[in-house]
Amino acid sequence: MALPNIFTAPVANGVIERINTLTPQTQPQWGKMNVAQMLAHCNVSYEMTYEDKHPKPNPFMKLIIKLLVKKVVVSETPYKRNNPTAPAFLITTEKDFEAEKSRLIAYIQKTQQLGEKALDGRESLSFGPLSITEWNNMYYKHLDHHLTQFGS
Repeated sequence: MALPNIFTAPVANGVIERINTLTPQTQPQWGKMNVAQMLAHCNVSYEMTYEDKHPKPNPFMKLIIKLLVKKVVVSETPYKRNNPTAPAFLITTEKDFEAEKSRLIAYIQKTQQLGEKALDGRESLSFGPLSITEWNNMYYKHLDHHLTQFGS
């Protein structure tokens, strides 16, 4: 079963519509993050793609990540609830809901506008080069998981 293609306008816009249903008071159905922290958490995937904000793992860690984590992240299999998360994705400080929401929407729009060819074969920070399908699965599955977590 292929996941919806986040690179297409209808899917990207659908995800953005789901984000727009969230409010600062939206409560999670599971997990420890509040809604602003969840938005900041979702932004990390895009920061790792577009910003020089997160350090690359050393070669040994990158190998371990590729062997143990990559398949979970880029496959079509949905995430389980309350899975452990990588340190860069742990958001424990309070975040500004509107700022994180705006950043996430801008990243989704940028990715859709650049299109899948812009990322085809591009190296991810942790997993090495990814195919279009792997990029799509990573982005869409993560967003869907956390929007579902918050009832959207």
